[in-house]
Amino acid sequence: RALKMKRGLILSGRTCTIDASVNTFLPHCIICLSSFFSQNLVIDPENELSYTMWKDIPVPFFMSVYFFNILNPTEFLAGEIPMVEQRGPYVYRKRLQKQNITFHPNHTVSYLEYRSYFFEPSMSVGNESDVVTIPNMLVLGAAVMMDNMPHAVRLLLSATFKSFKEGPFLSKSVGELMWGYDSKLVDFLNKWFPGMLPSTGKFGLFSEFNNSNTGMFTVHTGKDDIRLIHKVNSWNGLTKLIYWKTPQCNMINGTAGQMWPPFMTKESTLPFYSPDACRSLELVYQREGIMKGIPLYRFVAPKTMFANGSDYAPNEGFCPCRQSGLLNVSSCRSNAPVFISQPHFYNADPVLLDYVQGLQPTEDEHGLFIDIHPETGVPLNVSIRLQLNLYMKKVSGITETGKISEVVMPMIWFEENGYMDGAIVKTFHTNLVLLPMVMVYMQYCFLGLGLATVLGAVLLHYSGKVRSLQHLVSAR
Repeated sequence: RALKMKRGLILSGRTCTIDASVNTFLPHCIICLSSFFSQNLVIDPENELSYTMWKDIPVPFFMSVYFFNILNPTEFLAGEIPMVEQRGPYVYRKRLQKQNITFHPNHTVSYLEYRSYFFEPSMSVGNESDVVTIPNMLVLGAAVMMDNMPHAVRLLLSATFKSFKEGPFLSKSVGELMWGYDSKLVDFLNKWFPGMLPSTGKFGLFSEFNNSNTGMFTVHTGKDDIRLIHKVNSWNGLTKLIYWKTPQCNMINGTAGQMWPPFMTKESTLPFYSPDACRSLELVYQREGIMKGIPLYRFVAPKTMFANGSDYAPNEGFCPCRQSGLLNVSSCRSNAPVFISQPHFYNADPVLLDYVQGLQPTEDEHGLFIDIHPETGVPLNVSIRLQLNLYMKKVSGITETGKISEVVMPMIWFEENGYMDGAIVKTFHTNLVLLPMVMVYMQYCFLGLGLATVLGAVLLHYSGKVRSLQHLVSAR
C-alpha cells in the first residue's frame, strides 16, 4: 500500500500542508510552491516585502539626458544637412512615490504616482549651466502645424515670431531647456490662446514632468487571480484610449510598467501602458541571464514596436506614419509634429540616418531592455531609452523656416534606468530565490524519504515471509 504522508511547511508565517501519496507528492509540492509565490506577491499591506517594493520602490532610479547640439545652424537653415554632436549625460535621480492608495472590493487598487527629479553633478558629464543649441519647438513646430492655413495667417504668425524675437533655434542652458525658461511668446499664447501649449508656466521639455503624477492608475491586486496582478484595469477612469484610429491601438494592455505577473516563460511578453508614449508597449524575450545569483530573463523592444503601418499592419492605427522606427505622438501632444523613436534611430529605417550627420546607433548603448525574475515578475535591471524628435521643413510665408530641408530632427534622448543593489538584493534573494529553492530540494528529500520508507516496508514484509517459511521448514 502507498504510504500516506503529511507535512507542514511554514513559509513566511503561512502554512502549506501537503497530504499525498508518494506517487502524487511532487505535483502537490509544485502546487504548494506556486501557492507560496502567489500569496506573497499579492498587493496587500500584509505582504510587507512585496507591498513595500510596490508602494515605495526601493531601487534607485536615474534619468540620463543627452542633447543633440546643432553644430551648423546657419548652414542647416540654408538647406544643408544638419550636423549634431551628443552632449551629456546630464543625470537626475528620480524619486517615485505612490499616493492616494485606495483598495476596492473588486480586488483592484487605485493610486497616483508622483515623480520628482534631482540633478546629480557627480554622475553627469557637464553641468546644468552648459549651453546647447537645439531647434525652437515653438517656432518650427508651429510652422508645420500652420502649413495648411491661409497664406495671410502664416505671414501673421511669422510677424508674431519677429515681434517676440523668436528664431528657429534656441541656445540656452541645459537647466532652462529641461525645466523651463521665461518666454514672452509663451505668455502671449497662454493669455490669448489658452490650452494651445501643454503648460501654462515656463516652457521646457520636461517642465510638466517634475513634481507631477502619471495619472490615476487602477490595477489588479492579484488577490482573486494571481495571473491578473499589476495589470491595468483603468487609467484616469478610461479602459481604452481615444488618441488612435483603431480599437487595437487604443487598448490599454499589460501593467503600469513596474512589475508583472509571476511564472513567466520564454514565450511570455512584457506588455505595459506608458502615459508618456500615449500607448501600450510590449517587450519580447531575448535571452537568459544571472544577476548577483538571481536568474533572469531579458526582454527587449521588437523591431515592430515603432514600425509603420506598411511594414507592420497592426500599427496602421498609429498613423499618419513616416519611416519605420518613428511613433507619431502629435495626437496626444497638442498636434505638435513630435515623434518618438529609439535613440540614434536604433531599429529604425536606415534612411533616417542620411538626413542627419553625427548619429551612430548600437544595441548596447541605445537598445531598451528589462531584466526580470521570471518566477516573481519583479524587474532586476531596467533601462528604458527613448528619443524625442521634431518634424520640420520649410513653410511658405514663415521666413523663420528659411530653406530647411524636410527632416525628422533628433533633439534629445533619455534613459530611465534602475537596478537592484545592496540590502534589497539580499532580502529579495533570500525570500524569493533561496527559500523557494530550499522548498524544491525539500520536496525531493521528502520524496526520497517516502521511497525509502516504502522500500523498507517492502523489505520487512518479504523478510517476515522468509522467516515464516524457515519456521515452517524447521517444524516439518
